[in-house]
Amino acid sequence: MDLHQMEYFLAVVDHNGINAAARALDLAQPTVSQAVQGLERELGVPLFHRIGRGMVLTSAGHSLVGPARRILRDVVSAESALVDAAGRTRGRLDIYAMPALSADPVARLVGALRKEFPNVSVRIGDLRDESSAATLLKEGHCEIVVCQLPMADAGDLAVCELGVQEYWLVFPPDTPVPEADPLPLSAVPDIRHVVVPRGSSQAVSEIEQALAAAGRTIAPSVVVEHREARLPFVLAGVGATFFERPTAEAARARGAVVRSVEPRISRAYGLVYDPAGLSPAGRAFVDLAKSARQ
Repeated sequence: MDLHQMEYFLAVVDHNGINAAARALDLAQPTVSQAVQGLERELGVPLFHRIGRGMVLTSAGHSLVGPARRILRDVVSAESALVDAAGRTRGRLDIYAMPALSADPVARLVGALRKEFPNVSVRIGDLRDESSAATLLKEGHCEIVVCQLPMADAGDLAVCELGVQEYWLVFPPDTPVPEADPLPLSAVPDIRHVVVPRGSSQAVSEIEQALAAAGRTIAPSVVVEHREARLPFVLAGVGATFFERPTAEAARARGAVVRSVEPRISRAYGLVYDPAGLSPAGRAFVDLAKSARQ
């Protein structure tokens, strides 16, 4: 087993196939394919199911992703005594972030990191299920998770709160909604909602509780697997939904009817990480986040 095999294996995972991985690595397709097959032979287990032209991780493949990322991070961190020719931190940083937080604060913080440390490469993964955040950290899939707080099963993980997200109610275009803004939850119209599965977000439970306290309930019109998929359904007239304020404002620009609500519904957000497991690049990112918060 060598580092190139690990790198090519992760490229296939990240790019959803051999051909796309080869293009991203600027290598011939057989080179990547043979490396992955060689890794499978050495480990004695298949890492992918070959379905037509597609590649789907096996259970063994899933188990290898976290350790493989950790190995590559450790190797990159060890190179060149952790600094570049100008004495600046270098390395690789893997982050998982909720889609609603990717634009801000993640993009802003990554921009600041790359400006100060141009030889740090960053990979951003989508955190689609809050309940998986602690597992992603503990299994080595990433160094830092950017999510809503508090995070379930945080245990000994460190938390750096960065701000608070407010939730607004977004209705399909031309929906007759009272003019009041903020809109009292007790005055929310009887309209079905576009929702995500229960358990995928603590915010869902908090929103339901706030509505119940106001004598209202959420009646689903459709359940979508991914939160970012809700907006097209709302704009198509399928139902209403609650969005984080930046997303709600973007929805308003596309014709949706948007109201803030009273009482206010909000959740803190921030970084979660294992201080003992941070690479120099990870520590630099956390330090930048803490400075930006002050």
